[in-house]
This record gives sequence, structure tokens and C-alpha cells, in this order.
Amino acid sequence: MAASESRYEAFLDSRAREGLRRSLLAVAARDARIIGAEGRSYVNFSSNDYLALRFNEALIGRAMQWAEIYGVGSGASRLVTGNLDLFAPIEAKIAQVKKKQAALVMASGFQTNAAVLQALFDRSVLGAEPLVFADRLNHASMHFGCQAAGVRQLRYHHCDAAHLGELLSHYQGDDRPRFILTESVFSMDGDIAPLAEIALLAREHDACLIVDDAHATGILGEGGSGLSGAADIVIGTFSKALGGFGGYVASTETVREYLINRCGGLIYSTALPPPVLGAIDAALDSVPGMDTERAYVASLAERFRAGASAIGLDTGASTSQIVPVILGSPEAAIAMSYRLRQAGLWANSIRPPTVPPGTARLRLAFTAAHQETDIDRLLDVLAGEHAAPHARAM
Repeated sequence: MAASESRYEAFLDSRAREGLRRSLLAVAARDARIIGAEGRSYVNFSSNDYLALRFNEALIGRAMQWAEIYGVGSGASRLVTGNLDLFAPIEAKIAQVKKKQAALVMASGFQTNAAVLQALFDRSVLGAEPLVFADRLNHASMHFGCQAAGVRQLRYHHCDAAHLGELLSHYQGDDRPRFILTESVFSMDGDIAPLAEIALLAREHDACLIVDDAHATGILGEGGSGLSGAADIVIGTFSKALGGFGGYVASTETVREYLINRCGGLIYSTALPPPVLGAIDAALDSVPGMDTERAYVASLAERFRAGASAIGLDTGASTSQIVPVILGSPEAAIAMSYRLRQAGLWANSIRPPTVPPGTARLRLAFTAAHQETDIDRLLDVLAGEHAAPHARAM
């Protein structure tokens, strides 16, 4: 054990020198807008709670009601005794939202991607290693699922349907099963995949299109249905705009039954507890009627992008509620995050390997709990800090 400990310590030291070491900080939250840490309060710009539902009375009420009726735990995996009769109505709602035949609730978004992709790409079932065409900036959980399946990803340029088409054409004579993997809204850039073009390529090349719709579900699309209508299989989570916890996959009945029989993340994982299911159920009922909140969040993000552009900040290709401020080096991102925190604004720095080298950033997320004055205050602080290096250079 001593030898391994020294190597772990060396790894941590290396991370620290590169400005990449991570640490946990205890925080407290009593509403969707403000976060507390180390005795101070901050306006929270790092939350994925886009519709401010995690403190919603309907979600809390149903979670409490289901806890009182069904208990606080499920007791077992879904294939043992944990498949409570609460799951079927929830899965029917998800399938309806995603316009698929069926759906399956799982433990978390990360776990769903990792476990479902591992099962879908099983070469012992498919008869060969599948051809997996993946956007190079897909979420870490998608990469993890591919690695767990032992498949080599054929990565196309980010959001580049033309490059994807070239790769698909290159393998046109290969009769192995084909899959295309993409997010709908990319979690670190806030840009949106060209899903119509990708879906057309999938049909032309007989490929199964799998879309991670985590950051679109609830906040984008008609009635908050997301952007994955053209996908064959949709993976997502209830922990973003839906305010709760858990993951799901929506698909054909055949794929659902296959996953029940082959997906280790479902087979061996304890089922979600009733209070969590209650919050999911209430969110699925509430989200379709929240068009006003969705429009408000979109207006806040656009207000920030316009202001950021005016002061020369790089917000990439964002067109959603997620807006990066790309600063380049880890040190610059850490310093800017610290300065914002000094001003009472919480915006975490995102550094490699989460994002590519040279693109360290602040990742800002706008929610229905924010006020327009919060956006203006954020821009004021960023404008002052962005101008400061130029002033010193003069």
C-alpha cells in the first residue's frame, strides 16, 4: 500500500503544479438562486437547475408524500423487489415526452450513459466490434461507456456534420453495426448539435443515432421536450432542468427489454427511492406548462452574451442557457472565478481534462431564479477584471 500511496501523492502534486487539482467545498443552499459557503452568500451561476425546480413546492410535496406512503428506500434492484409500481407510470410519461415506444429509469445520468452504451456496444451480442462515430466533445460519461465496452471511437470534429459524413462514407463498405453519438446541448460550450443533418446521415448510412439530451430536456424544445426527436435512442437525466435526480433511456420496446437483460447498471444497481421518484413525477407534470420560464431563461442568456461580446469576452458558439467565458489557461480561469467570488458571485472554473487544453473557462448557467440585475452585476465585474490587464499593460 505504501508504494501506491506515494504514486497517488505524486499525481496530486502534479495536478497542483499544473493548476488542475480539484477539491470539495461544503456549500449550503436554501433556494435556487443563492448558495452559501464559508460564511458568505453568493448568487449561483454554476447550477444546472435551469427551471429552479429543486425547491419547487409541487416536487417537494410529492417527494414527501411518496416517502410517507412508500418509504425512503426501494430495498433492492429493480429485478429483485425494487421495481416498485411507481416506475411504470413515470416511464410512460418519459416515453410520451420523447416520442418513443418505451423508457427505462436508471440511477443517474452518468451511470445511464456509461452502462447503457456498454450494453449496446457489446460485441458478443452484435457479432463484431461496432463502428461508433462520436462527437469529440461528448460528455465524459459517453466516453466512459465506450471504453467500458472496449470500442474505439471514430471521433468527428465538434458539431461538424460534414466531417461525420466523410467518416461514414469512408466505412461505407464495412458491414459492422453503426452508431452515432452526440449530445444535443453540449454541457461545457452551450452550443447545439446539428441534429437534423446528423439524423439524415444516420438514415443514409443505416446508423443508430443516440442523443444525450440531458441539457435540453425541460428547458428547450416544444413544452420542454428537448431536442432529441430525431434520435433512435435518447439518454438523459432528471438532475438538470427537472430539478431532481436519476437517469433515463427512451427507445423501442426491443431495446428496453434488451437493456433489462444485459445492462449491468440496471441489473445490479439498487432502484431509485420513492421520494426521488415522487420529485421526478411532479417535474414531468409541471415542465410542459413552463413556457414563460423557458423564455425568461433564454432572454437572460442572450442578455449576458450581448453584454459579454460588448466587452470583448469569448463566449464561444453558445446559443443556450449555458454560456462559457473562455479564458485560456487554468490560472486565468481560477483567478477570474476567485475575483467573482470576492464580489459575491459563484462561477466555477472549468479546466482540462474536462475541456480541451487552452480552453479553460468559466461555465455560466442561467436559470429561472436569476434576476436581470444579477446578469448586469456579473457583467460589471467581468468588465472590470477583463479591462484590468490592459490597464496595467499601458
